[in-house]
Amino acid sequence: MEPKEEMPSMLWGLDPIFSAYARLYIRDILQMTESTQVPGDTKKIGGAQGGFDPVAEMRKLQRAQQNRCHVEIGELLRVRGPVKTTRQQREISASVFYKVDDPLMAVQISWMMEVPELYRQCYDKPLQLQSNNTSNASVSSTSKAVNIIRDFLNQKSVAKFRPYDVQELLQPLILNQLKATPGDQEPVAGPSGCQQLRQLLKEALQTLQDEGFIYRKVKSQDEVYSVTGQDKELVIAVKDVIREDSKREKYAEKGCHVLHILSAVRQRYSLNLSKAALELVLKSLECNSDIISCSDTHYTIL
Repeated sequence: MEPKEEMPSMLWGLDPIFSAYARLYIRDILQMTESTQVPGDTKKIGGAQGGFDPVAEMRKLQRAQQNRCHVEIGELLRVRGPVKTTRQQREISASVFYKVDDPLMAVQISWMMEVPELYRQCYDKPLQLQSNNTSNASVSSTSKAVNIIRDFLNQKSVAKFRPYDVQELLQPLILNQLKATPGDQEPVAGPSGCQQLRQLLKEALQTLQDEGFIYRKVKSQDEVYSVTGQDKELVIAVKDVIREDSKREKYAEKGCHVLHILSAVRQRYSLNLSKAALELVLKSLECNSDIISCSDTHYTIL
């Protein structure tokens, strides 16, 4: 592959892969070129992947800990951490690693099938930067409305809101649309403008729900939405489920499946929690190293 001109470091954050852990081949880790602007800086990567007897439970915990910490040559490890160069040697500074029990090579085969697709869809595609005028022209009104509401909720750290709390934010979009229509003297006052505003708000809120960014904890006439990332009680409920169920023998080895976590959190916290909202919480907990993913669908506590 011919060397390409390096993107300015101030634009690195625009790349959606920049802050994510990438699953790479060892060959590419060894051959990747370092930045000439920030020497030594590389992306993070992720590798392949009755009665209570306290004395007996402690022994089980000690045995499980020994089994996970004792590593021999030939065993499969899941490793995650930043890439560094020490004494002219490329290495992974592991922040998390643990042994993977995979006698049938199911985890390894799954990884080998997934990574080529990641390369095709994400890693091998260059970041395309567009001017504001070009990108704004290609974005639909619903997408603009979604971005406006999302930015407002993030900037104000809003935990809960009702539709009328954010409805006025979308009026400029409707105003611009109606101004472009000949013969409209009252852009927002007429029934057409109000109807379009309500419809645009409805579509934007539905998109945010589909993404998991917001959800309705209780469905009632009082239409209240919770912002997933700001719902501290939800985060605690998810952590408690994973912490408690990871101790059970059924989930001790592979971790808790995401659908099991979803079912347990729905019973404990909210029946209306969506899978997309749960996945956002799991991603946040994993980024904060509160939990680790044993596979693409299984999680356990650290």
